[in-house]
Amino acid sequence: MITLLDGGMGQELINRSGDAPTPLWATQVMIDHPGLVQAIHEDYFAAGATVATTNTYAIHHDRLRDFGLDDRFGALHAQALAEAKAARQVAGAGRIAGSIGPLGASYRADVGPEHAEARRLYGEVAAILAPQVDVILGETIATLAQARALLEGAQATGKPVWLSVTVEDRDGTKLRSGEPVAELAAIARDGAAAVLANCSAPEAMAAALDALSATGLPYGCYANGFKQITEDFLKDRPTVDALEARPDLTAELYADFAEHWAGQGATIIGGCCETTPAHIAAIRRRLTDKGYAFA
Repeated sequence: MITLLDGGMGQELINRSGDAPTPLWATQVMIDHPGLVQAIHEDYFAAGATVATTNTYAIHHDRLRDFGLDDRFGALHAQALAEAKAARQVAGAGRIAGSIGPLGASYRADVGPEHAEARRLYGEVAAILAPQVDVILGETIATLAQARALLEGAQATGKPVWLSVTVEDRDGTKLRSGEPVAELAAIARDGAAAVLANCSAPEAMAAALDALSATGLPYGCYANGFKQITEDFLKDRPTVDALEARPDLTAELYADFAEHWAGQGATIIGGCCETTPAHIAAIRRRLTDKGYAFA
């Protein structure tokens, strides 16, 4: 049985809006274009996704505060939740995963608060999301310390927590921090309901899945479609125009990867940045043809 996640939200918002990227990324587009998040969720459900991932990845105090928007912290979470729920109502079925992105910045091990503060901040977001979602999804976690803090903060809600890490594009056995993915097992077994890898090259995911399978938990992945994570994007306050999409990663090629991941035992599969409803539809068709069922 396959849980089919949706694909990229932030890049899809940028692409559809036509707006210039800002450091607030998907949050800024949601502010400027109410209803666009819902439309994208609807397209993913129509493509066959069984889960909508809320557009809350980048809604953190540290990001909002820099732009004088921290007073809208709760309202922005509420808007993202409402748009996901409205899309599910249109679709008539599906689950909602409440996204929590990393504190400080994506892919980086050198930023973010100390453990107690990180746990508190992750817990604050999880408490907002939990009453209106089916699962908490901690995304793009780059270090073991981040994983521990997020899991401790989120599991207090009582909702299932899916813990998703980002791995090195050329070596899926390592987190972006250089730490072994295998060392995630001891942390994940203490409260995670599933473990995943995300926002890394699809070629890295087979090795990541092998490492994640050792946890004994349900596992899966959802890769990105970037050429590479550039040095410019690892600077403070980056914008996504520092990254380029891979022109070769067609929907059918991505479905080839997904078929292989399912063959490795992955039961949660989807897409991350620069994947689209077409990629999700291709996965749905391919795995259906191979006899997989969806939940």
